[in-house]
Amino acid sequence: MKQFRLHNGEELTIRRAKPEDAPDIVAFIEQISAETDYLTFGPGEFGITAEQEAQFIESVIESDNKLMIHAFLEGRLVGQLTFMGGARPRTRHVGELGITVLKDYWRLGIGTELIRYCLEWAKQSRVVRKVNLRVHSDNTGAISLYEKLGFVCEGTTTRQFYLDGTFYDCIYMGIEID
Repeated sequence: MKQFRLHNGEELTIRRAKPEDAPDIVAFIEQISAETDYLTFGPGEFGITAEQEAQFIESVIESDNKLMIHAFLEGRLVGQLTFMGGARPRTRHVGELGITVLKDYWRLGIGTELIRYCLEWAKQSRVVRKVNLRVHSDNTGAISLYEKLGFVCEGTTTRQFYLDGTFYDCIYMGIEID
C-alpha cells in the first residue's frame, strides 16, 4: 500500500486488489462505463459478475507478471489499473495496462500515481520488461499523460473503435522497463 498527496491536497491510497473487492469493482466498472466513451465497452457491456471478478483477482495475485491495483480517496474506489503479462514463455516479459479513473477525479494526478506504481512494480518484478497500452487517438489528455511518463507512440490502427456511427483510431504506446 502506498499513499500520495494529490494536486488538490487530498490523500490518495493505492493498494493491490483483493478478492473481497470484487463487488465494489463491478460497481465501479459499471459507473465508469457510463462516464466515458474511451473504453472498449459501454454501460451494461462488461459482462462480469462479482464471483467471476473475484476469481480473476485470485489469478492476478498468483501471477508474477500481472497486477491489479486500486486508488482510494476517503475509502472510495476512484481508480483502477490492471496489467496483464503474456502467458507463454516468449511473451511473459511484455503485457498491456488498462487504466480507469472516475470522471469526477480526472486531472488530480490519480492516473499518474497508478502508472508510476505499475512501472515501479514492473522494474522490481524482474519479469516484466515492456509495458504497452492502447489509447483512442482523440484522447489527448491521456496521450499527454503517457508521454510525460515516458511512453512512446509505436503505431496506429485505423477504425479500431466504432461509436455512434463514427470510427476512431487507436494509438499503440509502450515503454521499455530496462
